[in-house]
Amino acid sequence: AILMPPLFILTSSNRLVQNRLSTLQAWLSKTFTKQLMLPINFQGHKWASMLLALTLMLLSLNLLGLLPYTFTPTTQLSMNMALAVPMWLSTVLIGMRNQPTISLGHLLPEGT
Repeated sequence: AILMPPLFILTSSNRLVQNRLSTLQAWLSKTFTKQLMLPINFQGHKWASMLLALTLMLLSLNLLGLLPYTFTPTTQLSMNMALAVPMWLSTVLIGMRNQPTISLGHLLPEGT
């Protein structure tokens, strides 16, 4: 389980025929990205590489906690807040920029 996240690191090659490791890496990356982007509309697919990198980082950090006598950095509030606040703020700001009436409508009671 710990060796799987390094396989997802995106690399490009000038070779016409890829070896088994790069084929497996491309297949896993494509499958993982497809599952991650399934509930998101087409305009949200431009965030695929950032979300894939964030997910793989969290996966590898949490898998490190399975080893004996190791410390999982995601148990600290400072790391969780450093990851969560920019993502939340970007979601709110992009929502306000793209659809301001719908975004502000969530602040009102329903039916007003």
